Amino acid sequence: MTGTLGIHHVTAIAGDPQRNLDVYAGVLGLRLVKRTVNFDDPYTYHFYFGDEQGSPGSLITFFPWRDAPAGQHGVGQVAVTSLAIPADSLGWWLHRFVATGVRHEAPMRRGDEQVVSFRDPDGLRLELVAHPATGAVAGWSDGTVPAEHSIRRVHAVTLWVPTLEPTAAVLEALGFRAADDREGTVRFLVGDGIPGAIVDVRAVGGFVRGHDGVGAVHHVAFRVPDDATELSLRERVAGMGRRPTPVIDRSYFHSVYFREPGGVLFELATDMPGFLIDEPRSTLGHSLTLPPQFEARRAEIEGVLPPVQLPSALTAETSAFATDPDDS
Repeated sequence: MTGTLGIHHVTAIAGDPQRNLDVYAGVLGLRLVKRTVNFDDPYTYHFYFGDEQGSPGSLITFFPWRDAPAGQHGVGQVAVTSLAIPADSLGWWLHRFVATGVRHEAPMRRGDEQVVSFRDPDGLRLELVAHPATGAVAGWSDGTVPAEHSIRRVHAVTLWVPTLEPTAAVLEALGFRAADDREGTVRFLVGDGIPGAIVDVRAVGGFVRGHDGVGAVHHVAFRVPDDATELSLRERVAGMGRRPTPVIDRSYFHSVYFREPGGVLFELATDMPGFLIDEPRSTLGHSLTLPPQFEARRAEIEGVLPPVQLPSALTAETSAFATDPDDS
């Protein structure tokens, strides 16, 4: 059965855009591969962070809305976004977290993974996952983190849903299979089940319903290799009563959105055309790129967007985490 290839990207809502850059391009050392706008709200940035060229599966993206209210973590959301690091890099990251003021939990073992949980300054729930398979993926050599220790990709997402079975049925329609159950969290894998091809689902019953806002994940996107596969999967989920959107051109990929039965917003995103269609690899993320429909309004849009700058290796050691999220 034709299905997805794993996770394409995770998109969350942030607060201050400069702090978002300082955290993800600075402390966490990801590359800003695209500085563009929210195509549905062009007076707001959309930042894409990932590997050297923004490969599908390496991406975590943000809508930074500086004055937006805080989100609520709960049912119907991606509750945790896990980022993959090489198996022997955990000690390096623990030292970096101490040096940069990142509050974090003690490392724990989860099968063949070593996991450190933390939150960004907006309250987004994150994990670093050290996994033996991650080292096979090349690291970015030009960031604020040494290439040998750099974050390689999104490792997995954890969904909180009311009940397991309806969400499991949709994941299986997308090509995932249930692998194991770890204390109430069922792991679903696609393909070889390597980092980036993992979805964990936890049925949390009547827990409080989550809602969008700063510090919450907006949606998770799954990779499809081409337009034909996307259309086939769109038809499949429509047949399950999921009411997917038409295909939407996002310039760097083509998208279809729908909500799975537990309430999580899913996206199907094509691997192509990618982030090199309007910028060379050497200068990805250095300037504001706009889709063709907004190019005539560039001066107006640039006049509204707050100025931002990429952090350097020096500024990465400063106070991006000075304001810690609360414990709610």
